Amino acid sequence: MPDQFLRTQLLFGEEAMGILKKSRVAVFGIGGVGGYVVEALVRSGVGTLDLVDDDKVSLTNLNRQIIATRATIGRYKVDAAQERACDINPDCVINKHKTFYLPETAEQFDFSEYDYVVDAIDTVKGKLQLVLQAQESGTPVISCMGTGNKLDPSRLEVTDLYKTEMDPIARIMRRELKKRGIRRLKVVYSKEPPIKPINDCSAGCRMKGTDPQEKPGACTGRRPVPGSTAFVPPAAGLIIAAEVVKDLTREAAERARQE
Repeated sequence: MPDQFLRTQLLFGEEAMGILKKSRVAVFGIGGVGGYVVEALVRSGVGTLDLVDDDKVSLTNLNRQIIATRATIGRYKVDAAQERACDINPDCVINKHKTFYLPETAEQFDFSEYDYVVDAIDTVKGKLQLVLQAQESGTPVISCMGTGNKLDPSRLEVTDLYKTEMDPIARIMRRELKKRGIRRLKVVYSKEPPIKPINDCSAGCRMKGTDPQEKPGACTGRRPVPGSTAFVPPAAGLIIAAEVVKDLTREAAERARQE
């Protein structure tokens, strides 16, 4: 039987595929962005993945999250992601962490065990702590900025945090990380100005990720629900996965192409 990663090996080489198989990548946040990161890394041959999320699949995830189907609604996202990943590559080792990453839970994770860390969470407090912990352990990290309220996936790009613009989350991250002495951070972000969501309470609510039908009046919460699409968060996730694979295999892939 042909190796399922044969087409990838034709571009990266055998040595690089061996590196991916031995690599361990932690993906924090298994949502619209992180779910596609996991998907692409599994299909690329990464051998071990740590999936970190305490959320469950909801009805409003169906418009953009690859793990969200009618069958997975109500299930933990890490469980749904593990099942999908193992169906693609049964040899992939999946470590599940049913917890939200925050400063209060950071001690549960030893970043020195990871070859790469992906930040796909949506709380600034958690993102800051994650970057600091990765920097302290010397582990490569890539962070996703805001993908909500945006329509054009072609505006996404990979750059350093301090070169970003038109992104409210990146603006806060720049200010706070500068205070903490962090001068560089690889990010995926979009230059597209955020679009103001239509003020339609029936469209959803922010409160605990539920739907208005499940929690009447939740739309009165302080944070309005962001709009999102089936193409911007997934595109960001695929770009992040590509960066992880390229960074892990860069030297081996270059040697293979020179032979």
